[in-house]
Amino acid sequence: MAKRVMIGMSGGVDSSVAALLLKQQGYEVVGATFRLFNEGDLKLNGESRCCSLDDVNDARMVCDTIGIPHYVLNYKELFRKRVVDTFVQNYLKGITPNPCIDCNRYIKFEAFLQKARSMGIDYIATGHYARICRNDETGLYSLYRAQIRDKDQSYVLYHLNQHSLPYTLMPLGGYSKAEVRAIAEENGLVVSHKPDSQDICFVPDGDHVGFIKRYTGYKPQEGVFTNKDGKILGHHSGVQNFTIGQRKGLGVSLGRPVFVVDINAAANTVVLGEEQEVFSDILLAGDINMVSGMTIEQPFACMAKIRYSHKEAPATVSPIADGCLRVVFEAPQRAITKGQSVVFYNGDEVLGGGTII
Repeated sequence: MAKRVMIGMSGGVDSSVAALLLKQQGYEVVGATFRLFNEGDLKLNGESRCCSLDDVNDARMVCDTIGIPHYVLNYKELFRKRVVDTFVQNYLKGITPNPCIDCNRYIKFEAFLQKARSMGIDYIATGHYARICRNDETGLYSLYRAQIRDKDQSYVLYHLNQHSLPYTLMPLGGYSKAEVRAIAEENGLVVSHKPDSQDICFVPDGDHVGFIKRYTGYKPQEGVFTNKDGKILGHHSGVQNFTIGQRKGLGVSLGRPVFVVDINAAANTVVLGEEQEVFSDILLAGDINMVSGMTIEQPFACMAKIRYSHKEAPATVSPIADGCLRVVFEAPQRAITKGQSVVFYNGDEVLGGGTII
């Protein structure tokens, strides 16, 4: 009897082709699209290119073409609580969050897997570009980068573990984007030329400050720019407008380029400095997940990546108090930012990661 798999289908080309490949591999496939929000509920400025009704319809048409059933799962309340509210709260604290990681963690894998298993379905699947492997000797599952590095999405999946990996499939780990689009076109999928979604789905215009104003009614409070010694350099329009490493759009002229080197939301100050002050060779991380489930008791060397688009760099990771980790890089890294994730690699294997604190 064929194994059953429920695949999360966003209405995009990646998840659509992933569903097709799974069916061709002999699985009994069920498509599921998540309703994460109503655009009116979140007072969006612009039309989201992800999670819209058009995306639901695209996913349904793909399922009809492939010949598999399609369901819509309502995760609006969970998305609001775990993703949107967390996003807003962090920005109000002067922290730069990564809502896509929270969405993957709490909805696309945790809640989705629970739902699938409760329905007697063997696996969940996604259209992520990454690979899952099982070690036959240890029985442990590992997460690896996609074979095509320029499309690799393993960074946003470091939260996966031994509870989720045995029941998760990622059929696109060995494909390039061009190959995926070609498969979609060859099989008559309506999404074959659909553009990828680039922005945060609930901030389609890229203006997170405007979104926070509309969503909460909060009005940013003016504060001061200082240097690292506390000298006032000017006034700013609210800490939510800035992120570490930022140079443009500061609204202050000092006759030379300056950069955001720290944000103190409690004091409502933004610290400016020279470009070299943006670099640091050390960070602390919390909310740690190691894919293997191991507890870190001794320092270890790895390659560490501090944001999705950042190139990984050699580092030593050491345990400290309260389950947190200290990461020391061989060379200073630019714009280490609170709220972003640091992810550890051993070659192509994802060891784990955590949130920069």
